[in-house]
Amino acid sequence: MNNDKKILSINAKVMNTLYYALSRSGFNIITSCKKARNILHALEVTHKGTNQVKESKIDMLVHQYELFKILFSEFITSMFTRMITLTNSLDALGRTYTIAEIVRKSFRSLPKTWEAKVMAISEAKDLIKLSLEELVSSLMTREITMEKQEQEKRPNNNLAFKTVYHIEDNDDDEDHEDIEEDIALITKQF
Repeated sequence: MNNDKKILSINAKVMNTLYYALSRSGFNIITSCKKARNILHALEVTHKGTNQVKESKIDMLVHQYELFKILFSEFITSMFTRMITLTNSLDALGRTYTIAEIVRKSFRSLPKTWEAKVMAISEAKDLIKLSLEELVSSLMTREITMEKQEQEKRPNNNLAFKTVYHIEDNDDDEDHEDIEEDIALITKQF
């Protein structure tokens, strides 16, 4: 009898704690539950999903991982942010990748223009011991160099226009001011 009271007391405390910890929508999910274990099960199914939902999420995320590529004109840091978000989501569902696998996948995600840098890193570093921070740093260095080379290739298109206008002797000051305003407007629009 004393043991039953203790179990009921613990159940009530856990339920009370969960009631206060949840948002209104979370509370609405568990209002029909009479035991703490039922509340925890309902929250798990709602947020994590059933095994079927979990497997579907894993399949979808693995597919995204396999097709992962750097986007056109995307910076290395944003690519790695997407990669880490994806691998963290998989990790939360129980599908983990090692750092070495993520490094190799990152190399495969880069375009052909990065091939020389990928080979240099592969030959200079032990990919199993290479951290993501070191990899990002090395790739960012190459990105900056490529950006600088791209800027140097672009032609410098500085244009200058010469404006010539003739004011006749019989024009008054208002016509002269109108012309100056027109020139200022055209210059500003240009």
